[in-house]
Amino acid sequence: MINIEQISKKYKGAENYSVSNLDLFITEKEIFGLLGPNGAGKTTLISILCSLIKPTSGSFSIDGLTYQKNKNQLKQLIGIVPQEYALYPSLTAFENLKYFGSMYGLKGKYLDTKINNALEHLGLAAFAHKKIDTFSGGMKRRVNLIASILHNPKVLFLDEPTVGVDVQSKNVIIEFLKQLNNNGTTIIYTSHHLNEAETFCTRVAIIDHGKLIIKGEPKELVKDSEGSHNLEDVFISLTGKALRDHA
Repeated sequence: MINIEQISKKYKGAENYSVSNLDLFITEKEIFGLLGPNGAGKTTLISILCSLIKPTSGSFSIDGLTYQKNKNQLKQLIGIVPQEYALYPSLTAFENLKYFGSMYGLKGKYLDTKINNALEHLGLAAFAHKKIDTFSGGMKRRVNLIASILHNPKVLFLDEPTVGVDVQSKNVIIEFLKQLNNNGTTIIYTSHHLNEAETFCTRVAIIDHGKLIIKGEPKELVKDSEGSHNLEDVFISLTGKALRDHA
């Protein structure tokens, strides 16, 4: 589904590459975890794959489509759940979703039904006509997720989709994503919740300083890493214990 060949990205004025000569393939219907410390290059790589920024060098394709030749078609294939809330706070949940759905060319009863079904599924039906700025963090995350899947994308990119939410919201989000995946959606997911990634993802890749360090099935990575009992142990052994604060 996704083929990445020698992708590199160096921002203007930066001393180092954010992503460096990265090769990766992701097969159809995978739940693929993209893991790494702060500043490792995860968000940059996702931004490239979503055609939000151009790579400095290298190429990629999604379902056989490339940014250079099929930009508009490629964007129709994907859904994006960004790290920050991408919602209008003064509009209601329904109004937000109506707006985003219309941007994908959806309209009328079909769109209204999709919105209502998704709100019901994610426990938000009772709040459909409440303004977003009255919502908790977990509720905003769930509306953010709905906005990204109204057009039935083949590939869904999620950048920290459960950060800062309560346990109940996290469980609802994860179960919803599993159902999407069972229905055929390929999922690419970044997170610092390594215990969540270990049970949720079919495969993971750990990147650091913009480079691919290791990839594989979580259980196999733990098994092959001496002294590791879980994915977090593997992560620390490969990326170290040093703080990665950056501004």
